[in-house]
Amino acid sequence: MEIFGGFMMMLSILGFFLTVIWFILPFVIFNIKGRVERSLVILEELDRRLVAIEATLKAREVATVQEQPVHAVEVAAPHE
Repeated sequence: MEIFGGFMMMLSILGFFLTVIWFILPFVIFNIKGRVERSLVILEELDRRLVAIEATLKAREVATVQEQPVHAVEVAAPHE
């Protein structure tokens, strides 16, 4: 009978710990969910900013290429 009482005591302690974990776990999960959603918003904003920076750099590159004179082609082409 003493073994049964000890076993029941161990089960009650284990049940208490599982109950505590069961009540705490949703708060942990929702906290993680909120952080992931916030990270997603920040990542989307960074993506938009990178697209704008890439567009600006491409526009500068096109403007720089168009402004440079092409002397080698003019020298190599015969004048009529």
